[in-house]
This record gives sequence, structure tokens and C-alpha cells, in this order.
Amino acid sequence: MPRTWLLAGVMLAALVTPVMAAEPGTAPVAAVSADTAAKLSLERLFSSPDLAGAQPRVLKLSPDGTLLTSLRPRPDEKDRLDLWALDTRTGEERMLVDSRKVGSGAELSEAEKMQRERARIGGSKGIVSYGWAPDGKSILVPLDGDLYLATLDGQVSRLTNIPDGVLNPVVSPKGGFVSFVRGQNLYVQPLGGKGEARQVTTTGAGTVHWGEAEFVAQEEMHRTTGYWWSPTDARVAVERFDEAPVGIVTRAAIGADGTKVYNQRYPAAGTPNVLVELYVMNADGTGQVKVDLGSNPDIYLARVDWTPDGKTLLVQRESRDQKSLDMLKVDPATGRSSVLFTEKSGERSWINLSDAYRSMRDGSLIWRSERDGYGHLYRFADGKWTQLTKGEWAVEDLNGVDEAKGRIFFTGNKDGALEQHLYSVDIQRPNVITRLTEPGWWNMGKMDKAASRIIVTRSSPTQPPQTYLADTSGKRIAWVNENAFVPGHPYYPYLGNHQARTFGSFKAADGTTLWYEMITPVLEPGRKYPVFFEHYGGPSSQQVTRAWQNPLAQYVVSRGYIYFRIDNRGSTHRGKAFEDHIYRAMGGVEVEDQLTAATWVKAQPFVDPAKIAIYGWSYGGYMTLKMLEANPGVYAAGISGAPVTKWELYDTHYTERYMGDPKKDAAAYVRSDAIDDAAKIRDPLLLIHGMADDNVVLDNSTAFAAKMQAENVPFEMMFYPGKTHSAGKSVHVWTTIFDFLDEKLGK
Repeated sequence: MPRTWLLAGVMLAALVTPVMAAEPGTAPVAAVSADTAAKLSLERLFSSPDLAGAQPRVLKLSPDGTLLTSLRPRPDEKDRLDLWALDTRTGEERMLVDSRKVGSGAELSEAEKMQRERARIGGSKGIVSYGWAPDGKSILVPLDGDLYLATLDGQVSRLTNIPDGVLNPVVSPKGGFVSFVRGQNLYVQPLGGKGEARQVTTTGAGTVHWGEAEFVAQEEMHRTTGYWWSPTDARVAVERFDEAPVGIVTRAAIGADGTKVYNQRYPAAGTPNVLVELYVMNADGTGQVKVDLGSNPDIYLARVDWTPDGKTLLVQRESRDQKSLDMLKVDPATGRSSVLFTEKSGERSWINLSDAYRSMRDGSLIWRSERDGYGHLYRFADGKWTQLTKGEWAVEDLNGVDEAKGRIFFTGNKDGALEQHLYSVDIQRPNVITRLTEPGWWNMGKMDKAASRIIVTRSSPTQPPQTYLADTSGKRIAWVNENAFVPGHPYYPYLGNHQARTFGSFKAADGTTLWYEMITPVLEPGRKYPVFFEHYGGPSSQQVTRAWQNPLAQYVVSRGYIYFRIDNRGSTHRGKAFEDHIYRAMGGVEVEDQLTAATWVKAQPFVDPAKIAIYGWSYGGYMTLKMLEANPGVYAAGISGAPVTKWELYDTHYTERYMGDPKKDAAAYVRSDAIDDAAKIRDPLLLIHGMADDNVVLDNSTAFAAKMQAENVPFEMMFYPGKTHSAGKSVHVWTTIFDFLDEKLGK
């Protein structure tokens, strides 16, 4: 999807000195007065350490639960991650793998760089993933393109030494093997270096790939791998895809020292996708059988899973128009398949893929569906459905299942649209739901395989993310990262100038409730302030939440602006009817709701209605253009970063989900594209794009710029050599933005 570039974004408890925290929704306790507080600068915002405090990532419990491992940024280099372990019995923590000492420093392969871009970790260095061996004695650590095995005593051994690097490494479920993709083929190697790696597929070359996820699977379907081990290590299911039908886009990665040209296979809307096949084979590559995915080759391989006993393969097959999702039951010995059940979208809607499902040992399935208009959990057993959760709210994730006790743990927004909590429900008592986390926070959770403990990460408007280990009642057992605002915290010196976020709502044209958030400077009586109005506006994203926000918004306010944003119709977490407004109509209702918001904010007595500046990146950049085109004179200036300007240029799975096939729905594309109406823009515009962007390719902005120039419409432009879709994360970009606004708004 077009990415969101926004301003948003220990010890055991008994051993930690208690620190008073501010109540959620209020300003942090200002231990430093405004007179003595440090002032935020762009240089500090983009330097180390992270102002939100060091945040552990990729948290996992060891198989026996005695260690909690995570990736942590270095104090002097916030984008470099090392592997750490916390002893859950004593609170002792230690670094297990130092990425600087162990890594070779080798440049990553282009394939791994692109995978990281898809995973939104393109700027990360060091260790970005790892996997426990099932016996809990070692950890597989990919680093700088090769694989290492770390033991708990701090010893690290190198498993591979491959110049072109490896992709998708995992330890098999029983711990017998390490597997990885190299040169577009799958390799399997005994764990611990007790044998050579064996190439189990042989035809990967040219346009044929084994064991990888195709571009749209990574970018839009949240599927990052192309192979799946059976629980017994006996078999592995492997995707084979052929890119030959996919059109070639010549992408010029224009850098300061020259230009690299890539012939990238890019499935633009309305054009062919890759040809996908699925095979099951033994661990050594023998006994290959092809899975029957049906007679229509133009489908998406959405998800692949094994049942707990390893006797059945479950395959989710999605139709090209994304209105139908079949769950296939596959015999791994023969590849024969049958349809277990089918999900269907509404007439003017689509299927949202989800990872909130679980195959149970008793043969049943816990499954998230939006069939009643909201995302809820169901149990499918013996061909019958039982709804486990219900109401005008949404389940977002399935965190764990305690099969022995029949208890399910999930994340959702039952307690309000702006908060996210962990809940539990018993299978035998549907819709009797228990909240496990405190009100006022935005929570995420991760559980061990047995669902015996919860790793909770939470934040609020006054508290950056903190992580703790909890029991199944939600009671905190130990802090993993309390991240309290005390002297030494990176943000502590700036607390005195921190301005509170306020939340509220107003009505859209059809009466729908729309939520907003606002941050104001200290208001002076009689003074009117300019507004920095940020927007994303696209589907699958919620911006207004009671979560911590990147202090860049505080910097905006420190420059004398009011910071303001809303969630328009078409965004997520509010049910299908709220989301479906954009069906075949991108750039319509979102623009209308943003105009309603602008009208509302202009009416506030402390707002200068002539100085409303709008800003957005990616889909938000597209929104800037559509808003300026639709409502000339309403906004004082607009900044458009990395915009999609012509939806026919964007990929199949994302674009067709909402807009349909451009060959069949041409009129919808004409209405939604931003290029044809470029001449309607009358207000100052700053257009920004990274010149090596492989997600929203530069062609979008160059085509728009050419149209503006042909129509003799003045605008300003800043393109960044060598920068990708994440170009907005820099001092230069934001200096350019505020120089532009200061000039256009007369500040």
C-alpha cells in the first residue's frame, strides 16, 4: 500500500523504583518548566537516540519461557539493532549478539534491500530478525546477508558465507533444519552446521522464483515468505512463481553520484500478475506434488498453513477481484484440494485479508470475518459457524489461543474508536468478553505458543511506548521497558514545552461521526493561529488514536502552528460501511470529509481561517493534490509528498481492491486520478519525491509536474536523489517544508 509517512507513529517490577506517570489524555508531568526546557530542533528530531526512548522490537519468549529476547537500538545509532535477552526470573539482561562485532558489514543484496523496503525497515541496520531453535538452546540470527547461530552463553558461529546473501531464513518447527532462499531456490541445511546445505528446488532462475513471496504479496497482502514447514519437519510447502507475464518498468534510481537503472517487474493495475503455483515436497526436495489451486490461474495465493497434526495443508485462495476468498483443504500426499468454506464480500465492497485465525488440534478453526459488517471472531467446527465476538466494533488481531482452557486472546477497539485493548473470551461463552488492559491506552500484544503469558506494548498521548510481561489476566509480572520520563530519558529535557493533545468529533455530511486530534500552542487571548493540517486519508490506516505521537508534531506547534488531523470515511477500524465509501471512488469522500474538517477548524475563534496549510505523504500526498484541485481558495498552501497521481501506475492488489479493473472501470479511474485536473490548482503547492522510490515510482510526480508545466500553473518542486519512499525522514525535507510555509503564509 502507499505508505504512511506521518508525524505520528529492565527489570522485574519489584526491582524498579515506582515512577508516577501522567494520566492518559493529559499532558506529561512537566518536571522541567517551560522557561528552562530545551527547545526541539529538526536536527535533534532526526538524530540519536530516539526521543521516544529505546524501543525493543521483535519480542519473543524462549521455548521454556525463561528468557524474553528482543532487538534493541544502540544509544549512539538508533537505526542499528542488536539482540538482547531478559531473564524473566531475575530481571537480569544482557546483549546476546553485538551486530557491529559479529557482522561482516557486507552490502545487502538488492533482493534483501527490496524485502526490507516492503517490510518498512529499509533504514534499519544490524539484526532485523531472528528465530529461536525449538529446544531453546540457540537462536538463528541473519546478519549482513549471512546466517549465524548464537548460543545462550554468548558464543556465535557462522553458518553460511554466501556472497549473494540469503533470504527468508527460518529454523524448522522440530529444529532439524535451517532453511533459506538463495539464487531464487530453496535450500535446507541441518541445524548447527552438521551438514552442507542442500538445494531442494533447482529451476529457480530468470523469471522463476521458489520460496519467495512475490512483490504484491509482500507489499499489499502482508505475506512475507514463500515456503511453510510442516509441524513434523517431514514436508515443506513451497511457492513457485513466474514473473514472465508481468510488465517491466524501467526504474531509474537517481542518486547524487549517478543513476542506476533497474528493469523491475511491476504489476500495474489491470495488467498480468505473476503465475503462482504451490508444491509440497519432502525435506530433501524429493516427492514433489503440485497443489490443485483450481482451473483459474489468475488468483492470489493469500495464506498457507498446516494443521497442527501436519496431515492437512490449509490454503487461502483469493479471487483477482478480491470479492471472494476460498479456504482450501489440501491432502499433502497428493495435492488434491477441496473448498472448506468461502468468504464473500458485499456487492460494493471487498475482502480484507487477515492473520487473525488459528487452526486447532481438535480440527476446528478460529477465524476472523467481516461478514456482519465488523471484524469479529468465529469458530468453524464440523461445517458450522459460531460467532464468538459481536458488536459495532472490530477485532484487529488474534494474539493467542489456550486450547486446554478454551480461551482466546485478541486485540480490538470494543472500548472506543481511539483506543485498542487486549481482551479474552471463552469458546464456550461467546460474547462474554473481558478487557485485560488499562483504559486510556493503545495496546498491542504477543503471546507464547501456549498462550500462558502476554507481552504487552502500550502507549498513550502522554507516555511513549512501554513494554511489560503480563499473566493471562493482564496483571503485570515484569517491566521489559518501562521507559519512564525521568532524568536521562531522551525526551525529558523537552517536557516543559510539550503541549497536550485534545480529541473530539464532528459530523460528516451524511451524519457519520469523524474523530479529530488537535495540538495548540499556549493560546494568547485575541490571537489567531495558522493551522498545519495533516492528512493521510487512505484505506487500511487509522491516524487519530490515543497512542504516543512522534514529537515532530510538537516541533510544528513550537513554530506557532496549530496541529490538526482527522480520520475520514474510508479509513479502517470503524466497520465495513465506514470503509466502503471509497469503493470505486478514491479521492471523493475523503476530500469531502477533509473539507468539512477545514470548515470546522476555520470556525474556531483562535484559528486564522486564511492560513490553513495542508500536508500529506504517499496517499496523503495524493490527497493534497485532490484537495487543492477540488477546493481552490480553501487552503493557503499544500505540500504533497510522494503522491500517487495516476492509479493505473500503482500495483494490482492494492488498486484493484478499491478501484476495480481499469479496463472495466475506466470512468472510476478518470475521476480518481490527479493529473487531468491539475490546472484547477490555484493555491501554492510544494511537490516532493524520492528519486529512487520503488513503491510510488517517480513517474507519478514527473507526469504531474509535466501537466502543471503544460498548463502553465506555477508550483515548487524538490526531488531527492537516491532517496526511496521514506525520503520524508530528513532535516532537509522539513526545512524545505517550513521555508515554503513561512513564505506562503507570511510567517
